[in-house]
Amino acid sequence: MRVACTVPSFGAHRVLRAELLAAYPDAKIAAPGQYLGEDELIEWLADCDAVIGGKDTPVTERMLDALPRLKVISNFGVGTDQHDFALLQRRGIRFGYTPGVNKRSVAELALCFAISGLRGISEMNAAMRAAERPRHNLGRLLTGRVVGIHGCGHIGKDFAQLLAPFGCTILACDIKDYGGFYREHGITPVGFDELIERSEVISLHLPVTPLTRNLYNRETLKRLRPRCLLINTCRGYIVDEAALRDLLIDGTLFAACFDAFVEEPATDDRLLGLRNFLSTPHIGASAEESRLAMGRASIRGLSENAVPDPRDFP
Repeated sequence: MRVACTVPSFGAHRVLRAELLAAYPDAKIAAPGQYLGEDELIEWLADCDAVIGGKDTPVTERMLDALPRLKVISNFGVGTDQHDFALLQRRGIRFGYTPGVNKRSVAELALCFAISGLRGISEMNAAMRAAERPRHNLGRLLTGRVVGIHGCGHIGKDFAQLLAPFGCTILACDIKDYGGFYREHGITPVGFDELIERSEVISLHLPVTPLTRNLYNRETLKRLRPRCLLINTCRGYIVDEAALRDLLIDGTLFAACFDAFVEEPATDDRLLGLRNFLSTPHIGASAEESRLAMGRASIRGLSENAVPDPRDFP
């Protein structure tokens, strides 16, 4: 089986390169910074039977028409919104997937955002860099806060467990029933309206679906508690970024911390430059331990862990 890996961050990792080549000696591996467009992907994958791909490797019907040899796609990471699973099933293409493989890395970033946002770290850091000589800043503790988790899958559950030492009241909103987990960890399941009305911190852990796309629009954002901190470590498209910017500017929203954007790299400098907005360039899974786990899972996915549609995972 001829294998290709189209993920530059995989290719930049010495251990992952060595392990893939040990299993598939003639594998083709994208070099660091080698991001391929659709035409380039078609040309590069022409002689391949399987591919390790990530969020930058969307598979289209045109690609599959041009790549009749392709029979296996193994996912690097857990994001799958770039794939049309009905299309893959019609073409008989197997999808290798390991759910939750980067959950701790993303959950730790969400925890970092929660503490940083409540303490005003972004604003104070900007003031320090601007030589404004700030004397103090009165922030708030995470301890004892009401934290809403929107989406309680693998990452949402892990974030909830990281919150245990802080004595938070944890609310969870999900279309699936995780009653056993909620009871074990003292979590209160709530509907969407109660989540946004009660939460002092809301952390988003949602996939992009017709139900979640633009769910946090201008009207919803205005309904958040006056000093609510909004955290997004999942995907763009969930939050209306223009509305978020406007409401942060006029003070309707207290603060937000985002790792995911509609357009990546993010380009709205009016939003990115706000002192009450802490942002990172989609680094949730970018921890050494997580990168290694994702890469090894994607290698295994070439020969195992086939699923019809990973959106069915809990």
